[in-house]
Amino acid sequence: MSAGAKRVRDSEVTFARTMSNLDANILGNVHGGVIMREVDSAAGTAAARHTGVVCVTAAIDELSFLEPVHLGDVLIVHARVNDVGRTSLECGVRVEAEPWRGGPRRHATSAFLVMVAIDEEGRPRQVPGLITETAEERRRQGQARIRREVRQERIQRLGTYRPEPGAED
Repeated sequence: MSAGAKRVRDSEVTFARTMSNLDANILGNVHGGVIMREVDSAAGTAAARHTGVVCVTAAIDELSFLEPVHLGDVLIVHARVNDVGRTSLECGVRVEAEPWRGGPRRHATSAFLVMVAIDEEGRPRQVPGLITETAEERRRQGQARIRREVRQERIQRLGTYRPEPGAED
């Protein structure tokens, strides 16, 4: 573990805001793009808290909309670092929605984003190691490593794919 390693809990962030008319479509549901922006902002903040520098989005491994978010709902976005590589980090994000008057929270969205730490010239830079302290954090880290392997295999396989001569596109 590197000397500058940081704990998972040191990267955790929670954002909350009420969804307004500007966020919703004509059905009163919040646009997926609005939720995606909040997810990206939370992941970027968690990554920056871990690294101490600006981090940019390199990939979204998964983003699942599980429940609709409605006009007036309070959107609660939780993010944390799940694992780190040399210059990149995976952040897990959970989005919940709660009626503005109170009531049960709904798990609305889950996402896993790959963020890259950048230096002053905009080039990738090394990130601190990650200290996992609980079984849950170690489980999340293990799952993040599997997603990384799958992502790298997908890139490798699709990057070298060439259709057979004469095959239709």
